[in-house]
Amino acid sequence: MSKTDELRAMREAKYARARAATGRAPLTPNAPATTPPVAPAAAKAAKPAKPADATAEPATDALCGHRNMSGRTCTREQGHAAKSHRYS
Repeated sequence: MSKTDELRAMREAKYARARAATGRAPLTPNAPATTPPVAPAAAKAAKPAKPADATAEPATDALCGHRNMSGRTCTREQGHAAKSHRYS
């Protein structure tokens, strides 16, 4: 057995002990995971509509409105052909 094989065996044994201590079934590399939790359908369908933001710009400006990660909005016209946005 090589050194890496021994290390792998020790690591797998450590994980097996940890799984046994928590009461979970041991995982095998290709075993399918347990079924993922499913949210109730009623909770998804019952989302309330958000009211219009009072600080938002009016729709008559016809700006692009694309937002970047910091929250700035694009000031180019709606549907601009340019690939980049101008944020302010």
